[in-house]
Amino acid sequence: MNAGGPSEAPFLGVGVGLRPVHYGDVLGRRTRVDWFEALSENYLVPGGRPPRVLEAVREMAPIALHGVSLNVGSVDPLDVRYLDELAALARRVEPAWISDHLCWTAVDGVQLHDLVPLPRTEEVVRHVAARVRRVQEHLGRRIALENAASYFAYREDAMSEWEFVAAVLEEADCGLLLDLNNVFVSAHNHGFEATRYLDAIPAGRVFQIHLAGHRREGSLLVDTHDHPVSEAVWALYTRALRRLGPVSTLIEWDDAIPAFEVLEAEAARARAILESTPGANCDEPVVDAARDLATSARA
Repeated sequence: MNAGGPSEAPFLGVGVGLRPVHYGDVLGRRTRVDWFEALSENYLVPGGRPPRVLEAVREMAPIALHGVSLNVGSVDPLDVRYLDELAALARRVEPAWISDHLCWTAVDGVQLHDLVPLPRTEEVVRHVAARVRRVQEHLGRRIALENAASYFAYREDAMSEWEFVAAVLEEADCGLLLDLNNVFVSAHNHGFEATRYLDAIPAGRVFQIHLAGHRREGSLLVDTHDHPVSEAVWALYTRALRRLGPVSTLIEWDDAIPAFEVLEAEAARARAILESTPGANCDEPVVDAARDLATSARA
């Protein structure tokens, strides 16, 4: 992968998360939404309604798979059964890419039900990258890791978050799911400039952008996914497109989920920014996600 040039990932346009409350809206009418992101864990069992809906949606539009169970930063062994199930799901629905989070979520088999950030050290870079390479070998494709929002720091931190993210991407030879709301939240909570983070990201690693809402709790901002995208994050999105060019963009809304029309309106705003931002030429055709879009991980 060329980390300095355009990403190898296709440009799918603007999508929204596929949530059960919106199954009827998605299947029952036409929408200007270009693609959908499905939560991997909701569709691992081959039987039942959710997998049938996912396969029907896949007939309509490209999809990407986004997970929360990879636990790539933990010292626990990788969950081979989970990887097998994820690989089987990918064979069924042929996603444009698979993503998860740059964090840890469990220790000694106990789920924390949170996306816990990692100490930013060279040792952790090597540890995480080795695990990502094994995951990519198991799945037969590169994956994308999402930068998580953070609310505390470690004494051991030896580099900035953007340096840590870039180092993991390079060492693992994987992609990035760039969550701009998480960049903004972390920048506020830790007192750094969000633009400095954005400007340091290797452009050729960015597979996808997430846009979401947050809320304030005391002095902190919290990544809650229960509000519209803030004006500050929209401004950061415009800056990202000027630097990165057109990147597949997703409106992420996971709590207090509104009517589907609200998500369509947020997606329409993202599309308008894509179409009007210099450097973000989005005239290229949307690529069919059925292709083999992610190259195999290096052995």
